[in-house]
Amino acid sequence: MVQKVDDTFYSVRFKYGTHTILLFVDSQQIFSEITTTLLEILRDRFPDGLTINHTSPETTPLPDGDVELAYALPVNANDLTQGWKNIKVKDTDTPVAKGLRDNCTVAFSFNVDEPEFVVDVPSLDEDIEEEEGMGSDA
Repeated sequence: MVQKVDDTFYSVRFKYGTHTILLFVDSQQIFSEITTTLLEILRDRFPDGLTINHTSPETTPLPDGDVELAYALPVNANDLTQGWKNIKVKDTDTPVAKGLRDNCTVAFSFNVDEPEFVVDVPSLDEDIEEEEGMGSDA
């Protein structure tokens, strides 16, 4: 017998700086629970903070205690460099109500009042420049 896939769960990639955290969330789960889970993972995996950019050692410290996060969806899901639109989540909102879909990408910010969605999106041009620089005798 073939098992039916439960399509009420979404695979969501949460992004900040150079980091991507993949979570499976219930489409009807409230964001306060999602935020709690995300913060627990971040504190466990990255106790020294989150790296902002792959070219710099600068990090963002993780906040202590229970905090709210701001969330955003990409302006263009096929090109994350085009920026993010704040979806203004309340604790009781659900992913399905805020327009999230399975396999979506969501940026987050620790500043709810004036969120800045910091996502490092390396470009192919940067990779080519690094490779060319490695082979020079300069």
